[in-house]
Amino acid sequence: MAHSGELSERERQVLEAVIHSYVATAEPAGSRTLSRRFGLGISPATIRNTMSDLEEKGFLFHPHTSAGRIPTDKAYRVYVDSLMRVDPISREERRRLEEEIASGGSAIEAILRRAAQSLGVLTQELGVALGPRLDHAILRRLELVRVSSDRLLMVLGLSGGAVRTIFVEVPGTIADEALVEVTIVLNERLAGLTLDQVRLSLVSRLRDVQMRPETAELLNIFVQEGDQVFTLAAEPLEAVVIGQPSLLADQPEFASGERLRQLIELTETRQQLATLLEARPDANGLSITIGNEHGDPRLGAFTVVTAGYTAGSLSGVIGVIGPTRMPYDKVIALVGHTSQLVSELLC
Repeated sequence: MAHSGELSERERQVLEAVIHSYVATAEPAGSRTLSRRFGLGISPATIRNTMSDLEEKGFLFHPHTSAGRIPTDKAYRVYVDSLMRVDPISREERRRLEEEIASGGSAIEAILRRAAQSLGVLTQELGVALGPRLDHAILRRLELVRVSSDRLLMVLGLSGGAVRTIFVEVPGTIADEALVEVTIVLNERLAGLTLDQVRLSLVSRLRDVQMRPETAELLNIFVQEGDQVFTLAAEPLEAVVIGQPSLLADQPEFASGERLRQLIELTETRQQLATLLEARPDANGLSITIGNEHGDPRLGAFTVVTAGYTAGSLSGVIGVIGPTRMPYDKVIALVGHTSQLVSELLC
């Protein structure tokens, strides 16, 4: 891991100027440009020599087609950890986020979808969110609804406003009385438990129930298949929510066919995104991974910035994916505020 102790004060100043210039223009930074734009108080020749030193240390890269230099992943890491200053988001940005995320339905899925869209628009990156796993969601209410003669719909009302629906196959038509009786028993024995507790203790909690044969037959289906049913119920509500990929496609990094193909693959392969986001901490605080830090060549051109949100006992992550050339200070401030806002709306 890179750290700023490797750098002199002059090298820190020049590196920060290169990063600011490249983020703003997407063009390699030359010594004359830096001298003119940033008033570093040193000559272009000194800046050029300092940039050469930074290149030798692995902080800058010299494209063959340009006299200027661009930051490496190592440079962005030092910038994020040691050089960057994060200011609070503007009053206008705060107002827009609150208006756009709070408007509409209060279901978790709806809030996450609006948050990912709004975050993407404000950062001009790809907004993403991972729906919470529901292992620790508390079962508030369970309903059984007949869909057909051999199929029931189990509707689970959970803490945090989440609702899960699971289809359950049954052998032949079940009488209405049996549906009502089993619904009552399941609520009496399981309501107030987390889905994980339900899955682990379902058999023991239902073992001693005395019922008529037809009702017992239906209850036995839940005893036998309960582990599978409630494991499925605990899966994320909507594994990955994404904003507008077109916001990224317009950036200079994706002008080449190869980079654009990587972006399309990333947004179309939801499982890859889900795996990426599931590995990130969902506790309070930010997580920032840059380029090669992902350990996956498919993500080598991207930075991922996420923060955890909570909804009672549930938790997940929200953030953005973009090219490693991004305005980290602005993005980090917006991601942090959005995660707090989502948590407040879900409480």
